[in-house]
Amino acid sequence: MDSGFQSDRAQLPRNMIENSMFEEEPDVVDLAKEPRLHPLEPDDVEYEPHSSRLLVRGLGEHDLEDDEEDYESSARLLGMSFMNRSSNHRNNMSGAYNQETSGGPCSLSSARTVLVGAFVVVIILSIAMVVYFLPKCTFTKEGCHKKNTTLTLIYPLASNGQVFPWPKMRLPNAVVPVHYDLTLHPNLTTLNFAGSVQISLLVKEDTNNITLHSSGLKIVKATLTPKVSSQPKDVQILEYLQHQQIAIKVNPMLLKGDTYILNLEYSGNLSDGFSGFYKSCYQDKNKTRILAATQFEPLSARNAFPCFDEPAFKATFSIKIIREADHISLSNMQKDVTTSVADGLFEDTFVKSVKMSTYLVAFIVAELKNVSQETANGIKVSVYAVPDKMDQMHYALEAAVMLLKFYEDFFNISYPLKKLDLVAVPDFEAGAMENWGLITFREITLLYREETASILEKQIISMVIAHELAHQWFGNLVTMEWWNDLWLNEGFATFMEFFSLEKVFPELQVADQFLKTRFQAMEKDSLNSSHALSTSTSVKTAEQIEEMFDSISYEKGASILLMLKDFLGETVFQQGIKRYLNEHKYGNTKTEDLWNSITKVKNVDLNVKEMMKTWTQQTGFPVVTVTLDTTANKIHLHQERFLRISISQDPSSSPDSSYLWHIPLTYITSSCSNYSQPKCIKTWLLKNKTDIIYLKEQNVTWVKFNMNMNGYYIVHYEGNASKELFGLLQTNHLAFSDHDRAGFINNAFVLASAGKITVRQALYMTKYMNNENSTAPISEALLQLGRIYWLVQKRGMLSLAGRMKRYIFGIFGNLIDRQTWSNNGSLSERQLRSILLDVACDHNFGNCTQNAQDLFSMWKETNNMTNLPSDLTTTIYSVGGRDAEGWIFILQAYNNLQLETEKIKMLRAMAKSSNAPKLIWLMYESLHHGVIRTQDLPFILDTASKTLAGYLFAWDFVKENWDNLVKKFHLGSYPIQSIIIGTASQFSTKSHKFEVQTFFESLTDKGMQLQAVQEALENIQLNIQWMDKNLKNLEVWL
Repeated sequence: MDSGFQSDRAQLPRNMIENSMFEEEPDVVDLAKEPRLHPLEPDDVEYEPHSSRLLVRGLGEHDLEDDEEDYESSARLLGMSFMNRSSNHRNNMSGAYNQETSGGPCSLSSARTVLVGAFVVVIILSIAMVVYFLPKCTFTKEGCHKKNTTLTLIYPLASNGQVFPWPKMRLPNAVVPVHYDLTLHPNLTTLNFAGSVQISLLVKEDTNNITLHSSGLKIVKATLTPKVSSQPKDVQILEYLQHQQIAIKVNPMLLKGDTYILNLEYSGNLSDGFSGFYKSCYQDKNKTRILAATQFEPLSARNAFPCFDEPAFKATFSIKIIREADHISLSNMQKDVTTSVADGLFEDTFVKSVKMSTYLVAFIVAELKNVSQETANGIKVSVYAVPDKMDQMHYALEAAVMLLKFYEDFFNISYPLKKLDLVAVPDFEAGAMENWGLITFREITLLYREETASILEKQIISMVIAHELAHQWFGNLVTMEWWNDLWLNEGFATFMEFFSLEKVFPELQVADQFLKTRFQAMEKDSLNSSHALSTSTSVKTAEQIEEMFDSISYEKGASILLMLKDFLGETVFQQGIKRYLNEHKYGNTKTEDLWNSITKVKNVDLNVKEMMKTWTQQTGFPVVTVTLDTTANKIHLHQERFLRISISQDPSSSPDSSYLWHIPLTYITSSCSNYSQPKCIKTWLLKNKTDIIYLKEQNVTWVKFNMNMNGYYIVHYEGNASKELFGLLQTNHLAFSDHDRAGFINNAFVLASAGKITVRQALYMTKYMNNENSTAPISEALLQLGRIYWLVQKRGMLSLAGRMKRYIFGIFGNLIDRQTWSNNGSLSERQLRSILLDVACDHNFGNCTQNAQDLFSMWKETNNMTNLPSDLTTTIYSVGGRDAEGWIFILQAYNNLQLETEKIKMLRAMAKSSNAPKLIWLMYESLHHGVIRTQDLPFILDTASKTLAGYLFAWDFVKENWDNLVKKFHLGSYPIQSIIIGTASQFSTKSHKFEVQTFFESLTDKGMQLQAVQEALENIQLNIQWMDKNLKNLEVWL
């Protein structure tokens, strides 16, 4: 599954203005509790600022600097919220601890006190004697574990009060499914469905119960039929809601080797969310149409039919769909036959499926149109969408056909189905989902029209298609055994999306995007709140499973595979993964199975399993410290875990001191530095904490490690190694590749954030960039410098922010002035132009704002979007939407457009608005699925959180609407992760950290236990740390 549009990396610094202190509670309009008129117009929103006054903690009223006083006025005008929502809690606490302890009617006499005390002592002694004479027992949450006995499980109660026969979250292996016969009839008028399923079962162990999953379904009939007798017997269904399980107790016991058919008839409602069997709506000729679609990964097949809903319980499926005449139905396999049934309905029967996991089952009932093409191997590839968007399907079809052929050739394994459908679904939470033979997408990740879409959108659509097609092998043909090894699916699919596009569509130049992917993974992985790629201990609950769908599983997984491929060589790596797929097809695997397959390849003289388990079983990644001894002609190496949170005590006493990686280092030296000559690129496997490389070359003056940033580690150069290397960067930056130059920038600012170097040393790295023209290093520098700018600006330090802005445009101003408002150039040049002009207009640099406004005005006058340079429409909309008239015009265009690639850019422009009523209206309109779809709410909140005007509103919105948010999106899901990290990580003060922590601690839905909450709190602490350590150095530098 593609988790959707990745928001910008978790920002460091993530920051916010200091939490205000109030003399009295301000009046507040609680929009979450006000009655909502629908449809609500943006200008109808009544808004009153939360705060009437701003004070900065640690400063008196008269100690504010002029800039900060100006900022106070700006804050009032923008209506920013600084309400301390924990004040009532603190007042209640203080009342509890300050009660008077006087005498009076509540006082006890001394004699009575003695009697009560004696009575309590007797009770305590009695309990102690009872415990002493009980059998020795260690109590666990699962019961009493007596010495030399087996663990006694406490069985829960079913919903009817009877004992439920299975106490664990994971299903037992005693009975397994072999085949499902599933019939479904969704009613798109009443929005419910009826279903029946016959599950062929094989008994693997003697047992007296059958336990499987079901959630939200009303089972009206249940029978169990032994295959030997073919006589069905009615059985009672027990349900345990907490684990979403149902069970059938049987007597006599089921015996190993026996086979049965479990028949269940049931009904359910189409979901209002984005998972299970759910409804989606869209407009067609001014009418609202409804379709029904599925999203089962990871735990929602059980919402559509009772099943063994775990990846390892693979089975085959025969599916029938009953539908109305004006609808079509699609499923994993091709349609076999359509028959007419009662009441003018039709029943579509699909061919029996290959063996697969339940989360890959899919079906859709809708009015859709398609374009199709047959491959050389006879596979029918089709792209489906709603009727009004047929003109946007052709590129996806072309890309899918070419990529399918590439994967078949590269893996040397034919795609096993007869058809492959790619379907654009109007309401879809993720970016796409790899259902076998029926891949579902958001419209924006599949539909494309050349005349209006930007080159970046073409690249993104290609990446998502490549990702999902890779899953047909990695994930579908071979599936991880449990969700703790999700990276085997998602890490491989992410790696293959980049690898395949470099081979099939080299003009899309995805290498820069893969570099950003590695930086994103390392940013999250440098936090204490990160997790190992593969873990067997912490992935049990639904929330923990959902949380595995993050940048570690996707991006870190892809990054270590790139490092391994680079170290082994492409040929050996390809042979290894072909062996892995062939050895485990239609089965389930663990991480060690992959390493074992690669190790078996001829010419592999490396213990791959030993090396790679240090990357999959440990959290984080290493920093390699390099010291060049020019006198002795040797390199000293040292590795340790890299963490951005500083540790004050002796590092050797830290728990992280035990971390050790087997690091496949690559490097060049000053004596042989030609990237194009393989002999110049040397390798070294660092397996110890420290090591020494003795150089054969003489007079080496510098060394450069981690070639093209293909390794999943960062490098800290000390002493002469740093001076000579970075001196060369200043005088001849083309001595290094563009990715290595981007790596220098990234590593420097990351090391500065951890206090290993000063911020002045990091800023020194950017001095050479007056001569830089490549996209990768420029975009990385703008990202890092922009973070510092927003940090100081959101703290109200406007004078320092102004100096920072002048520094940025002092470096890039000439390059910005040379940009044209066109779509000319290579993809990389077009992306660079888009980045530079967006930054310039955001900060009103030069003529950028005027040029964008002129183009916006031309669009308004002609209403012809094709006259705009498509690469730059995001910037044009953002400038044009700054005033109320422009914002309304964009909203009207948004409502009338059928181009999703254009609508998301308009949505971004509206979410960047500094108009408080319009911004709040936008958030609520999306929450309630008005003219803005709910699926886009995380994107709106993330965009608003990155602006000075919107980041406080976004955080307030999350607090006030938390219950609604977790109803729309599953707790722990990627959208919830995005919302928490995007909005809560913007703070940079202790008081706001306390506010965030207090809010999540107050929740009753395990909010504080979410990894995203821990990540947000850690980011806030990083922002605080950054300001404390670097502010003075920054002031001196600027």
